[in-house]
Amino acid sequence: MAQFLLRGILRAGSVSCSSSNSSGMSSSSCQFHTTPACSEIRKLARLRVVDNSDLGKRAMAEGRPPRCIHVYNKRGVGYIGDKVLVAIKGQMKKGILVGLKQRQRVKQPQFDSNNLVLIDDNGSPLGTRIHVPIPTVLRTILKEKTLAKGADYTKVLAIASRYV
Repeated sequence: MAQFLLRGILRAGSVSCSSSNSSGMSSSSCQFHTTPACSEIRKLARLRVVDNSDLGKRAMAEGRPPRCIHVYNKRGVGYIGDKVLVAIKGQMKKGILVGLKQRQRVKQPQFDSNNLVLIDDNGSPLGTRIHVPIPTVLRTILKEKTLAKGADYTKVLAIASRYV
């Protein structure tokens, strides 16, 4: 029974087993691969729309979440408050990351999913409400970006109902 279970796991690709013995006895040694799953926001990362925009609701209801095409920063990895370009329902839209699965800095909350709020070109959100709590540190991050860039990201903060 145990060998059958190990063979099933072997087919899944997470365990490599070998059972060989010079004396004809059956012994097996297994090695587990411990590579972590990539939870960073890079190209082709799946995101979850958390506002009530019509486009986001339709994409999430169909089970085809938006995918990241480009991250607008020098590192190429998205963090909280970064602007990203996403492909959603055959269209290209911009969005702001409001919650991430990856490890965060000290005193920043870590979420169970990669959350996104869709915005238009001048920075105003497409929806009128955000369903999930957003981190409080996002207030300072977006206010700095509003002053530095021409877009107005404070409207995203205004439609949020809860902060963590």
